[in-house]
Amino acid sequence: MIDYNGRSFVSIENTANGEVSSETIFEYKQEGHIITATYSGGEIVKGTLVGVTNEDDCLEFRYNHVNNKNEIRGGKCFSTPKILPDGRIRLYENWKWHDDEATEGKSIIEEIRK
Repeated sequence: MIDYNGRSFVSIENTANGEVSSETIFEYKQEGHIITATYSGGEIVKGTLVGVTNEDDCLEFRYNHVNNKNEIRGGKCFSTPKILPDGRIRLYENWKWHDDEATEGKSIIEEIRK
């Protein structure tokens, strides 16, 4: 089982309708199967996510943030991990905004080397 606690991630790819960028840093915490994170940077002023890890180490969570336009945005995400040759984690994410448009997107975030 992957332990996400204390790991930091940065976005390396995102679809055009996303607000997360290479300037956005995610700080993950894990207690049992519950994961939480805070994130900020780029267009994101302050964000949080909360969710669970599944038996296959995939993550399912909800996210909310305030962007630099002072808008509150949020949605849901499903992330599939891949362990890189150097031991870091890369997460392949499928997400969907919970707003009037309800658009979907894909992104990749990768663990930052310490």
